[in-house]
Amino acid sequence: MHRRAFLKTSTAVSALAVAATLPRLVAIVRADEKVFDPRPGTWRTFEITTRAEVLQPTGVTRVWLPIPVVNSEYQRTLGDRWSGNAKIMRPMTDGKYGASTLYAEFAEGEAAPVVELTSRFRTQNRAIDWSKKVAATADPAELRMWTQPTDLIPTDGIVKVTADEITQGKTTDVEKVTAIYDWILANTYREPNVRGCGVGDIKTMLETRNFGGKCGDINALFVGLVRAVGIPARDIYGIRVAPSAFGYKALGAGSANVSKAQHCRAEVFLRDYGWVAMDPADVGKVAREETSEWLKLDHPLVQAVRPKLFGGWEGNWLAFNTAHDVALPNATKGGKLGFLMYPQAETAEGRRDSLDPDSFKYTITAREITG
Repeated sequence: MHRRAFLKTSTAVSALAVAATLPRLVAIVRADEKVFDPRPGTWRTFEITTRAEVLQPTGVTRVWLPIPVVNSEYQRTLGDRWSGNAKIMRPMTDGKYGASTLYAEFAEGEAAPVVELTSRFRTQNRAIDWSKKVAATADPAELRMWTQPTDLIPTDGIVKVTADEITQGKTTDVEKVTAIYDWILANTYREPNVRGCGVGDIKTMLETRNFGGKCGDINALFVGLVRAVGIPARDIYGIRVAPSAFGYKALGAGSANVSKAQHCRAEVFLRDYGWVAMDPADVGKVAREETSEWLKLDHPLVQAVRPKLFGGWEGNWLAFNTAHDVALPNATKGGKLGFLMYPQAETAEGRRDSLDPDSFKYTITAREITG
């Protein structure tokens, strides 16, 4: 296990310091600007297309493709269309969280099942102005739901004990969330060898003290610890659709093919601010993958994103849903999913591995719509 000491960092870093470390950033920032500073106000329109094929099908074949349903101050869905050779193709929705999929069911004997889904949406950057408090309102029942445990995110036992230790002496929700965010950065780390986005089994992470993972692990741990101290929090599951406008290769899609660009983020509900964006996992990703070296938390490239991802994120990302413990509609094989972020498929032989292109082939492409 890799352990790194917690380092206090400043909330700003000059572009000159970063440019000295990574010259490719010079072209996109002025000398008097912060390197990473997403600000809301400019909407962008994107289109994402998922084409799925099930190889060597047996019996009745079923496919589920995530449909974006998040509509908020940072995202607007603009509609979906689909095609394929399935006998049934229709949107279906999870009852608890409202997660949606395009469900495709193929007749027994269909030798080459294929389905394609295209979704169009608008998105913008997020950034909280901490100097401006608001009278945040929300349905109390809804907020209670975002403090409840899930199968992989318990809020009792070692999770509760850890959360209470981290937030000891903290009185406000902002202070508690800040302490948990800092603890996540000091103790967890990005592990590139983890498959996909990870599993998100936070109890096991705490019991084994193995804090290496990806966004599905690290942001789940953040959300679970926040919930354990009674503050509403949720994971948001989605996919990157464009490069970072700030030059960070770790924080954007590397090409139009985004088949492996899935990424989950987090939100917390603060009494004086409402739902606030959070992404400690991306801070760790910059530290581990932005350069060929594993950067420390006090490195200028990491310092630049650390405070900004506490309250904001860049809008080059599509949010699908906020669902946990997902039972795929009409599924006959496999159990519930911890989260829904990848295309899914099953045949008579069982649930296909959504990360194995040799048995379940899918391609996800994204493009920006301009003009």
